Amino acid sequence: MERITIDPKIMHGKPVIKGTRVPVDVILGSLIGGMKYDEIEKEYGVEKEDILAAIEYAARFVMGEEVHPLKMKI
Repeated sequence: MERITIDPKIMHGKPVIKGTRVPVDVILGSLIGGMKYDEIEKEYGVEKEDILAAIEYAARFVMGEEVHPLKMKI
């Protein structure tokens, strides 16, 4: 994850695109909102590889989640 950094002094420790103050969640939210890669690149001054790194970061985070089924009362 060369393109993502976490530093308590930058954006309160949120994961950001290295060398910027653009949080990973902003990139992901932009994608969810329908922005295309080139629009995100222009809007936030990032590269396609940064966007892909943000997606990979989120995927790795989700892969580490533990799922606990809820017990249903009948």
